[in-house]
Amino acid sequence: MRACVDIGGTKIAVSLAADGEGLDGSPRPLLGRRSEPTAKTGDNLAVSRQILRMVDEVCAEQGITPDAVRRAGVSSAGPFVIDASGISLATPNICGGIAGPARGLPNDWMTAPIEGPLRQRFDVVRVENDAVGALEAERRWGALKGADHCAYVTWSTGIGVGLCVDGHVLRGKNGNAGHAGHTFVVDDDTNALCGCGNVGDVEGLVAGNAVARRYGQPAEQLFAAASAGDAAALARVDSLCRVMGRMLYNLIATLDLQRISLGGSVFGNNRALLLPRLEAEVKGRLPSLTEGVTLVPAGLAEKVGDYAALALLD
Repeated sequence: MRACVDIGGTKIAVSLAADGEGLDGSPRPLLGRRSEPTAKTGDNLAVSRQILRMVDEVCAEQGITPDAVRRAGVSSAGPFVIDASGISLATPNICGGIAGPARGLPNDWMTAPIEGPLRQRFDVVRVENDAVGALEAERRWGALKGADHCAYVTWSTGIGVGLCVDGHVLRGKNGNAGHAGHTFVVDDDTNALCGCGNVGDVEGLVAGNAVARRYGQPAEQLFAAASAGDAAALARVDSLCRVMGRMLYNLIATLDLQRISLGGSVFGNNRALLLPRLEAEVKGRLPSLTEGVTLVPAGLAEKVGDYAALALLD
């Protein structure tokens, strides 16, 4: 049995899956999915302890002996740092010490160890950026099948990117390739403090948790008002899509991509509103780079995070 762990800045989800694939090549069904808010108080081992507890709880619910679960795939928001104990999270939406008190997180962690504590329990542990895991799942079972030059982009609590060029998934020296959410596409906005400490990067401007800080209303309210035709809300959504669209164009221009799969709660909950605006931001630019490039909703939809962890172990 395998433990499938999806770590986000807002929630952690844990489920189990049997080894192997279905007869038709589809993923095995996930068993006993549990989800709860990501631990952000106490010491910096709180997240790893939460994962181990949740695995035990799912095992108990499913009548599975915990010792039967020997492998763990962890799909997590990054960035990561690597030391002798393995991979630790340096995730701005989890580790409050990175940007300091101004971000309002209830801890002063610089990192949160993950791989080391889990290796004490499991025989095999693979930790990857959640967008990389989602990229692998989308290439295997979703909207990126058959694409050798592609990306998965999540627009959610944060902004995440997984990249594939010439059929090779890009990872980088610490597994942090693709952190385009921490790049700059506009002049600094002093109200756009990102959890990484940057002011005015993509995540600080358009991520789900940036909307309330910048505009004084939760993201879901802003998008609901825009969908209802409110002119001020539509202008703000257009501004968000200009930033996000520029980031997508930069990925296409830099890596010569053919297809980008889009997921995450912000995009998924507002797809009809956002997709045409993002497409317009891309298609309106240099045709030799953008002709034939497609932006598509994630084929695995809201399950992409769960199957991202599963894809890491197959």
